[in-house]
Amino acid sequence: GPLMHGVAAKAVALREAATPEYQQYASQVIRNAQALCEGLAEHGMRPTSGGTDTHLALIDLQSIGVTGADAETRCDAARITLNKNAIPYDPQPPSVGSGIRVGTPSVTTQGMLENDMREIADLIHRAVTDADGSAAADISVEVSKLVERHPAYPRDQRTTD
Repeated sequence: GPLMHGVAAKAVALREAATPEYQQYASQVIRNAQALCEGLAEHGMRPTSGGTDTHLALIDLQSIGVTGADAETRCDAARITLNKNAIPYDPQPPSVGSGIRVGTPSVTTQGMLENDMREIADLIHRAVTDADGSAAADISVEVSKLVERHPAYPRDQRTTD
């Protein structure tokens, strides 16, 4: 039969989803994803569908000559989390891909807004086009500063010993 902790978790999630605060959060997630798409497109990294109406986007990297696998590795070195992804009619094998998938729920949860998405788009572009890895350390410092401005667990919510 059903596991009661699973039933309880679904009940809590559904209750939270019915609140005005959650509706505001969900709307902000989408606005952030749209702003991130616009910022990436300004750097020649276009969304495969021209934009997004959801929390994530699939970004075509062919116009900048970088594979999804290389982009993922370079971003990881700069402390940016995203993943390689195949795009429609992709000439690359699925293990390489010509695109990346980006999403905004976690950064929105941290309190980031549209202007922060433009900064993230710039950081992603710099990391993705850093073929020799020479800029990864500097980009990583900028990522750290951004995260410090928007901590996942603000001080007033942390527990102390």
